[in-house]
Amino acid sequence: MTRTQRLAKRLFDLALAVALTPLVAGLFLFTLITVILFEKRPYFYAAERMKSPTQSFRLLKFRTMEVVAGDSGVSGGHKQQRITRMGGIMRKLRADELPQFWNIYRGDISFVGPRPPLREYVERFPDIYAEVLKTPPGVTGLASLCFNEHETWILGQCTSAAEVDATYARRCVPAKAKLDLIYQKHMSVCFDLVLIWRTFKSVFG
Repeated sequence: MTRTQRLAKRLFDLALAVALTPLVAGLFLFTLITVILFEKRPYFYAAERMKSPTQSFRLLKFRTMEVVAGDSGVSGGHKQQRITRMGGIMRKLRADELPQFWNIYRGDISFVGPRPPLREYVERFPDIYAEVLKTPPGVTGLASLCFNEHETWILGQCTSAAEVDATYARRCVPAKAKLDLIYQKHMSVCFDLVLIWRTFKSVFG
């Protein structure tokens, strides 16, 4: 990704963020009030993610699971019982990701791009993520739209953290990387708008 492409993508993100701020602010406040009424503290969850092979940041979300000390790794069947009632609804509507609007303004992520990976997988698969993270990570993307439901199903069959980790590394990392690299090859403002619209339709359609 060239410097000009990166600047154009950043300007697109800022322009779209400003345009969507009134709508997102309303949805954010509604979700926050609902979470305060029906959930316990903490209301937010900040997780380390990588925006380049060497740079990390804190990705913000509404908390959707019961808090467990030392929790780590991707979610699979072994964590399903920890999803709260409100958490399940927020995940279905992707409302748990509304706080990531702040990450977009900060420049941590884009609207569209590969989902920001955990440090452990970036370190385990440096060659893959050296290519994937040439594109800024995003809230949604080609891999999110095409593979997310299948990934949830695959990992939902796993019954332990070790099984989730092995399955994610073997089946999900390479599959998502292929889709992320297809996006990278065809990346454009028009393609981003198409993926954003398809994300909107998948949530509300």
